[in-house]
Amino acid sequence: MKRNILLCLATLLFTSTIYSQDWDINLLKKINGSYTEQGGISMKFVTESITPVSIGAPLTLFCISLIKKDKKLAYDGLTLVSAELINSILTTSIKLGVKRERPFSTYPNDITKHTSGGSYSFPSGHTSLAFTVATSVSLTYPKWYVITPAFLWASSVGYSRMYLGVHYPTDVLMGATIGTLSSILTHYGRKYLIEKRKKKDLSFAW
Repeated sequence: MKRNILLCLATLLFTSTIYSQDWDINLLKKINGSYTEQGGISMKFVTESITPVSIGAPLTLFCISLIKKDKKLAYDGLTLVSAELINSILTTSIKLGVKRERPFSTYPNDITKHTSGGSYSFPSGHTSLAFTVATSVSLTYPKWYVITPAFLWASSVGYSRMYLGVHYPTDVLMGATIGTLSSILTHYGRKYLIEKRKKKDLSFAW
């Protein structure tokens, strides 16, 4: 009986894995197959925006903090940089651990590469970094006019990676998850340290 249960579980796991792989590549084929020259220009612009935004966002906060002499803005910038660092470590570690080949390498007859894509595929580094920035900024400044454009941009970065043929949908989903969790961890870690410091100062005051 126990052997039969294990066999059923193994069969179910194998079947679900095959199905998920089919879903992954089939969806990518549809997205990548809809490529147009004008769409490619737009998606390349979105993809390449990750570097100036990820560097420019914390740098802007630091510069404004100096101008206004506002320490909170400086700490906001430091929190964002910390989240990006944690995300980078997690993303790189998983890439090197999983070692998933890029879709254009595994399916050269089905997927066309329209931009550069180095190292391994899983998870998407561009997507994880984009969601790190979007989540961190949204948690720090929880206003609809910050949250909406931030996540629209991050989602566009993820979509662009599939459109340009360098990532599977599951790469993008995992990248979004890692980026979001990195920012949540950093944001609430900072709040915890602030509260702990306040309690410590209060105890000294007594």
